[in-house]
Amino acid sequence: MRRVVSLVPSLTEAVAVSAPGLLVGVTDWCTHPGDLGDAVRIGGTKNPDVRRIAELRPDLVIANEEENRAPDLAALRAAGVEVLVTEVRTLPQALRELDRVLVGALGLARPGWLADAERAWARVEPFAERTAFVPIWRRPWMVLGRDTFAGDLLARLGVRNVYAGHPERYPRVPVEELAAAGCDLVVLPDEPYRFTAEDGPEAFPGLPAALVDGRHLTWYGPSLAGAPEVLATVLRAAL
Repeated sequence: MRRVVSLVPSLTEAVAVSAPGLLVGVTDWCTHPGDLGDAVRIGGTKNPDVRRIAELRPDLVIANEEENRAPDLAALRAAGVEVLVTEVRTLPQALRELDRVLVGALGLARPGWLADAERAWARVEPFAERTAFVPIWRRPWMVLGRDTFAGDLLARLGVRNVYAGHPERYPRVPVEELAAAGCDLVVLPDEPYRFTAEDGPEAFPGLPAALVDGRHLTWYGPSLAGAPEVLATVLRAAL
């Protein structure tokens, strides 16, 4: 496998770190690692330039069932491009899918960082039993609901998403309902909405707020190896 286009920032980092030079196309949202060489920017995760991707003559396009739209993937296949679609909703699933992409599809040796991530999460013990809600957007407010990768990571650290049983994966919830949910803290990542100390915590006065790096909470790639320590540190500080 020599020419790869990635439509997923997490997988872009995973491929770039494991085999520099394979990527010929990446999305506008692919920010890690900082140097992606000559990889062409092919649009966003939700609006990739299908024609431009086909012109790059990739051997494989890697995508994700949540981050990318089915019509775009169908259009790529119709153009004769091979597409591998991942599904990631839990940590074990993420590790399996990374192995499938890197070792199975790309034929790489299993990267050391993937083994490091497995070991790091295998050592994790919940440091607290707390409830939280996790906004991912405001205007309108949206939170993590059921079956989310980020929710699974938090649960492994002892922080239970109070909306984990919601029928929707990313429900819209009025801010008044969130404030009255009776949670121990609010977890505010910096993506997709960029929550900051000045934009987010003020909506929930009196409730501890953990401002977390979205890459460590939502990305499945090399950042997984350091994520347990990074997330636990921020959560402990908030509590």
